[in-house]
Amino acid sequence: MKIYNTLTRKKEDFVPIEEGKVRMYVCGPTVYNLIHIGNARPMIVFDTVRRYMEYAGYEVKYVSNFTDVDDKIIKAAIEEGVTAEEISKRYIEECKKDMKALNVREATKHPLATEEIEGMIEMISGLVEKGYAYDSNGTVYFRTRKFKDYGKLSKKNIDDLEAGHREIKVAGEENKEDPLDFVLWKPKKEGEPYWKSPWSEGRPGWHIECSVMSKKYLGDQIDIHAGGEDLIFPHHENEIAQSEAANGVGFSKYWMHNGFLNIDNKKMSKSLGNFFTVRDISEKYDLQVLRFFMLSAHYRSPINFSAELMEAAKNGLDRIITAVANLKHMEENLASETLTEDEKEKLRKADEFVVKFKNAMEDDFNTADAISVVFELVKYANINVTESSSKEFAKGLKDSIVTLADVLGIIAEKQEEILDDEIEKLIAERQAARKEKNFARADEIRNELLAKGIILEDTREGVKWKKA
Repeated sequence: MKIYNTLTRKKEDFVPIEEGKVRMYVCGPTVYNLIHIGNARPMIVFDTVRRYMEYAGYEVKYVSNFTDVDDKIIKAAIEEGVTAEEISKRYIEECKKDMKALNVREATKHPLATEEIEGMIEMISGLVEKGYAYDSNGTVYFRTRKFKDYGKLSKKNIDDLEAGHREIKVAGEENKEDPLDFVLWKPKKEGEPYWKSPWSEGRPGWHIECSVMSKKYLGDQIDIHAGGEDLIFPHHENEIAQSEAANGVGFSKYWMHNGFLNIDNKKMSKSLGNFFTVRDISEKYDLQVLRFFMLSAHYRSPINFSAELMEAAKNGLDRIITAVANLKHMEENLASETLTEDEKEKLRKADEFVVKFKNAMEDDFNTADAISVVFELVKYANINVTESSSKEFAKGLKDSIVTLADVLGIIAEKQEEILDDEIEKLIAERQAARKEKNFARADEIRNELLAKGIILEDTREGVKWKKA
């Protein structure tokens, strides 16, 4: 398996620190509003990387945080007249709903920055003791120049950075030893949430949060650190400096970054009126279409979002879903049960598509090529499964398509939805069974509905139902 490593700017063979195990950290969103489609890209991309790693037999420990204390959260809280905690909790729940709709699996751990403050104070204290950080009137800064490898991820030269800084006067910079030093801890402002520390009542800087959460849940060294391209500098560069200075070992072996997302070839921004939340998209499309669209390009490439491309993604996804539905119908209705020798040979040939799919994914997770292989397999199934085929043959090809789609997080086999009138009919039957004191049948119907995701509630007004 080869991964393009931002640190070395080349594709490298993936060799985990611990055989058969992958420790992966992905920077999560700052939760002050509904997530937008730019936030969705890394969620989808790195969920797919995780899914493929697991498919390939690795045990993956996947950590993705929520930044739940930040200037934007505080601003939103002040505007609404509520606490920052109320804002962050609300939007974490909304984010989780969107992630579920995008078929993004829950992380092994979703740490919250506010629950890890103690660890941040501990790491900052260690950096101060080692001389990598200093307190200036309650603000703690990291001595950027003391970390000799600063700039190794972004390939920025520290002297060039300083030349750029001479032009910009940053507020509060007079308290720094060097204009390039960055904040680890800052004192509170009026009305802001704060925590007690040896330096001041305040809160951590953004960069230290990820270093501490990664260390706590994955250890001093991890296999993969990932996020959007916009995080390379300064966020990931600063994470490396803090983590390696604090822990005395290399931080992450591989750094993965997804490309930018544009809207109709322009950068997404509220001022241009081309800003879309995931929830906005869900009003027009099943979010599986958005996921399929995101995976139709290589993750490192910039991707352009447009109505035309979303329609193309919808049509492509429909082709796969329709093929699987047809194969399922054939599987249930064909007369012949067992595979013929010719069908066995055709299934062996179908395995070649699986190999081709794996090759695409093992070449730096080329989902665009992997999707092309799924289409090839769909075409192969459409041609080869006929009225004279066996059930086993239809099932074999259907299962192959469903499995490969699942590796991409695409749900190819739609679960049959129970219709409202069917539910009402079963409820009426259950009521009749209860009147006749046939409680076994009544319980049977309740369990049957529960299996289909329908919960019954016996109330004074009668039986009510809701979807689980």
